[in-house]
Amino acid sequence: MADIQPISLDGVKSYPLKERVSKVSTQLFGRPWGQGNSISEWLETLPDILAGIDLKEIIARVVKAADSDRTIILAMGAHPIKVGLNPIIIDLMERGVISGVAMNGACIIHDAEVAMVGSTSEDVAQVLGDGKFGMAEETGRLLNEAISEGAKNGLGLGKSIGRMLVKEGFPFNRLSILARAYDFQIPATVHVAIGTDIIHFHPNADGAAIGETSHRDFRIFSTLVSTLKEGVLINLGSAVIMPEVFLKALSLVRNLGHDVRDFTTVNMDFIRHYRPMTNVVHRPTLESGKGYNLVGHHEIMFPLIAAAIVEKLNR
Repeated sequence: MADIQPISLDGVKSYPLKERVSKVSTQLFGRPWGQGNSISEWLETLPDILAGIDLKEIIARVVKAADSDRTIILAMGAHPIKVGLNPIIIDLMERGVISGVAMNGACIIHDAEVAMVGSTSEDVAQVLGDGKFGMAEETGRLLNEAISEGAKNGLGLGKSIGRMLVKEGFPFNRLSILARAYDFQIPATVHVAIGTDIIHFHPNADGAAIGETSHRDFRIFSTLVSTLKEGVLINLGSAVIMPEVFLKALSLVRNLGHDVRDFTTVNMDFIRHYRPMTNVVHRPTLESGKGYNLVGHHEIMFPLIAAAIVEKLNR
């Protein structure tokens, strides 16, 4: 077989660099930081490229929705509580930015423990071997009692817990999302998967009451979603439960004839997950609106966004 010769490059056609269409130009570059500037000024120094654009657009859309009294829903997993974001979330609630909070079941564990004793998040690896994981007496007893009482009074799960925390007057209620939501009369809904939360294996757990109150919360959440037109839904750190609940609620309210279009969705987590990308960012905004995905640590990204929102609010 004859040797294969390298192709000749003599006939290659080129053209001037200035004639080429380029995706990045110096006009989009970031700018150095100046001492004494504000968060809003810092945002303007970000490159107008990829997540730099997204971050600015997200903040602008949240501010526009808040200033227009549109619905802004914070859906969340428990990790934001465990990295200390309660005061920032509560501040946005008090300012009228957040219209409603939707949680997975783990959130009530950590939020209630914060209210009761000012600490939460046990060392699972240390206590699992002895069968002590999840066995804190007050957590299981008080939360299950609140849920059972709430079911008897026709309340949702979130309101049941919030009411109990306020009634008991725990020393750290000011840092509880559920207690403050109850005070502010802001809907706080809890969406439970049976068996995922430690209170489900305590002796006074009532599966019927858990199911009844969580289903009521799904319907309350659906009412919020029905008003989401030109509003915002932020999914903060829930990889499965809240993306699934949101998609079902959206389908329900559209089936009932509600015009839920032209809204913004934002997913925030450490990594890209299939379900939030599909059920929060892409599918709900196919016809109108826009979905965003931000990857980063909750304890850095959310306070940064919240600070920028507060600076830009017209109120």
